[in-house]
Amino acid sequence: MSADNSRSDVLLPLRNLSNSVRCSRDRVRDGESNESSGTFSLSNFWEILNDAVKATSQEATKLSLIFSKPPSEEDCAGIAECVQKSVLTLSTVYFWLPKSQGVTLRKAVRDATVEVLDELLQLMEVILSSPVHSLSQEQLMSTGGVWAACDKFNQLPKDNRSAVLAVLTSNAGLVKDALEEVEQALAETQDPFADVLPDDDEDDEGLGGRGNQDTYWSPSDRLLVSQCRGLMKASGASLRKLSSAVRNTGAVETEDNITQLDDLADAAKDISPGVDDLALSLYPPVDRPAVNHNVCKLACVLKKVLEITRSSHVCAEADVCWVQFLSGAVEHNLEKIESLLNHCGS
Repeated sequence: MSADNSRSDVLLPLRNLSNSVRCSRDRVRDGESNESSGTFSLSNFWEILNDAVKATSQEATKLSLIFSKPPSEEDCAGIAECVQKSVLTLSTVYFWLPKSQGVTLRKAVRDATVEVLDELLQLMEVILSSPVHSLSQEQLMSTGGVWAACDKFNQLPKDNRSAVLAVLTSNAGLVKDALEEVEQALAETQDPFADVLPDDDEDDEGLGGRGNQDTYWSPSDRLLVSQCRGLMKASGASLRKLSSAVRNTGAVETEDNITQLDDLADAAKDISPGVDDLALSLYPPVDRPAVNHNVCKLACVLKKVLEITRSSHVCAEADVCWVQFLSGAVEHNLEKIESLLNHCGS
């Protein structure tokens, strides 16, 4: 038997393991949970899940160490069986988490589980593609990738309120970044090239000046951008206020409360992309039809979020005022922007 055939036989359990892990990964990513018929203990779930994640990390380490030198056929088959057992346990425990505990929470756990399995697949791919089994830098990095993915479970939200709050605060940060970029652009000079491209009457088209505003805002553009900034500020304020309400009042004692939190997260996750789309359409040259579309779309998202907030359990009596204020601010900015767009288009 040739050396290549012998090596292929040794690696066969690892190839089969890779296929099995890939199937488990796909099942976790696309599958549905097993709805609990009795009382579900979230604390017990986390205890068992953390043990499963720890076991997967340990088996990945053993796998890497075994393949730091040419393994025997028995060693390869043995570690493949142990890794497969840990992966099946991890994916099985994930499926214990029912949707009734929160779709947002389940998505966070699902994404983290898929990441662990993806990193494990990457490690096996490195081992299988290595011509000589040794503890290479690439193999060390892939092993570290599994460890890092497993460690992320320590930072996961432990209930649906925390999961929804994580979504809201993340989106609030993204909106803050987009707003700061627009404000920085507004703070710059009207024409960023005015000092290097002086006005003269000798330009090719005889326009007596730059004539091309594709790289900077005109005064009317700046007025429009400033007003759109108001809608962006209302977006950020809505996310911050909603985050505070969820943090202070959000409840997970009943399925109805959990569902309401999921509805808030589902609606609010469209705010940041809406702000990004609006910001992009504002950069020179300003695409006014796109601005109109994106303003209307963002305003609709904000109104929906505020309406859902108003009817949910997170909206205490003290929160009604800011919900009404921000609803009015959205409408006010929308009217101002539409007026500017209509005036410029007339």
